[in-house]
Amino acid sequence: MSEPRPPEGTTTQRLPVLDKTPTALPPLLPESSGRFWSARRVPAGIVALLLLAGAGVLLYDIAAVRAHRPAMHWRRALARQLAERPLDDTWVLVGAGIAAAVGLWLIVLAVTPGLRELLPMRRPHLDVRAGLRREAAALVLRDRAMDVSGVRAVRVRMRRKKADVRAVSHFRDLDDVHADLDVVLADTVRGLGLARPPALSVHVRRPGRKG
Repeated sequence: MSEPRPPEGTTTQRLPVLDKTPTALPPLLPESSGRFWSARRVPAGIVALLLLAGAGVLLYDIAAVRAHRPAMHWRRALARQLAERPLDDTWVLVGAGIAAAVGLWLIVLAVTPGLRELLPMRRPHLDVRAGLRREAAALVLRDRAMDVSGVRAVRVRMRRKKADVRAVSHFRDLDDVHADLDVVLADTVRGLGLARPPALSVHVRRPGRKG
């Protein structure tokens, strides 16, 4: 039998074949999730205001001296003190120590990220960043620990690299409660989606006697 021909004046077109192969999901990028950097507006604003005020007063005094007016008393006293006091004087050493401490503090603020309360999470995409506060992570761990049979009270202290969990059990064997907590909390930490999951430190004890 011959194939039916299309009517005259019509055209045929072969449709494209769709590829039904499932596309893979983008991998998570835990290594690219660094800590969040603080804007440090308060320290920067304080330093800027102090420098602006000091520079303004000094420029005003210099302009006054250029206009044949006497210099301010504080600048004359400071110049006299710097000229008369030796370098091993107590007040000179104290002032140098304070200046060095302030300078070291500013350097530490400049080179450290800050925002220690915010834990970075894994990044499914390069243009997406998310963070979880330590209080929220500790609350999740505490709620999951309270669901374990035999646990009466839980106290969680969440650090950047370690989660310290201290539980009180009023029944069941302590080793069994400790094993259940290890399993439940390890699964909870993985479920938080943190870029660098903290290490778990679990301690279980009996409640203290009243009186």
